[in-house]
Amino acid sequence: AWNTPIAFSLRECLLPFWPQLPCYFLQRVFPSCISAGLPKTEANWQDVISDLKRIEDLIQSIHVDATLYTESDAHPNCKVTAMKCFLLELHVILHESRNEDIKETVENLIILANSSLSSNGNVTESGCKECEELEEKNIKEFLQSFVHIVQMFINLP
Repeated sequence: AWNTPIAFSLRECLLPFWPQLPCYFLQRVFPSCISAGLPKTEANWQDVISDLKRIEDLIQSIHVDATLYTESDAHPNCKVTAMKCFLLELHVILHESRNEDIKETVENLIILANSSLSSNGNVTESGCKECEELEEKNIKEFLQSFVHIVQMFINLP
């Protein structure tokens, strides 16, 4: 009858997805579990730097002619503002890139950086440049400056 309980195991339910499940678990779930147990956001900032290095490696093989607003000489009192500008410019890369590896890495980077930045709350910094006031630079210079800003967050006083 229609109200008879259906008995099935979790494995039967997941059987069609079973071959991909270990890979998905290792790529998506496991890193989330690890990062959830980390004591400070420094580990997340290290992951941001790793993603930036990965993007730098990926762009070596393709031509990216985008120019991006880049803070190359941020004052420590303006690091949150500078980081927000870098994150906005990452969306430009995400939108313009046709390379799936770059897109995936940029998406991950945005999540990690926003998560790490959230510990700074609603910090208001005065006297900082607006994103549109920054100099436009190529992607390689953008990534190098981005790493420098991230290091400012890691090396907090």
